[in-house]
Amino acid sequence: MEFISEELSKYAEDHTTPESDLLAQLNRETYSQVLIPRMLSGHLQGRILSLISKIKQPRNVLEIGTYTGYAALCLAEGLTENGELDTIEKNEELETRILKYFKQSPYASQLNLHIGDAIELVASLDKKFDLVFIDADKSNYLNYYNLVFDKLNTGALIIADNVLWSGKVLNESQIAKDIDTKALVEFNSFVQQDSRVENVLMPVRDGLMIIRKK
Repeated sequence: MEFISEELSKYAEDHTTPESDLLAQLNRETYSQVLIPRMLSGHLQGRILSLISKIKQPRNVLEIGTYTGYAALCLAEGLTENGELDTIEKNEELETRILKYFKQSPYASQLNLHIGDAIELVASLDKKFDLVFIDADKSNYLNYYNLVFDKLNTGALIIADNVLWSGKVLNESQIAKDIDTKALVEFNSFVQQDSRVENVLMPVRDGLMIIRKK
C-alpha cells in the first residue's frame, strides 16, 4: 500500500538515485515470473536500505526473508571490505533465482544464502550483527526480534518491513480476525515500549520500523 499519491510516489523515485542494471533486471524478472511480486523491496525502498547500510558500514548483516534477493543486494552495498551478509529464505524454490543474481553481484563472495526455517537458522549463527532486516512471515516478527537481539552489537540496527500492513494495523476488525495484523500490532507495541532501543516508524511503502540498540 502506498501512503502518498501515485504521482508523488513517482516524483520521489525520479529524484532518487537509480537502481543498478542488475537490480533493474531482477526487479523486472520478479514482476514477470514470480508470485506476489509486490513483496519485492523495489527501487525507493532498496535505495533507502542501501543508504542506511552505507552509513552504518556493517561488518555483519542478517536478513530474514530473502524472497528473490533484491533487498540483500541493496544491503550488501554498505558492507565493509571483509563484511558478510547472511540471508535466510524458507522457500527453496527461489534458491536458483536468488543465486543467479548473487553470482552476478560484485558482492558475490560476501553473500551467504541459507535455505530453511529462520527460527532454527538464526539460533545456529554464531555471529554478532550490526544490521538486521526482517521481512519474512509477519506472525513471527516478535520471535525474530527476540532471537536476534542478543546477537546485536551496541548501536546495531534492526529494520522491519511491512509494519503498517496496508493500514490494517488501524483496523480493529482486522486485528481481531487476522493473525498477521495482530502480530504486527503486537510487534510495533513491543518495540515502542522496549527501553533497550530507540525507534522510528517510517511510512515508506508499507512501513519500515527502524530500531537502534542502545
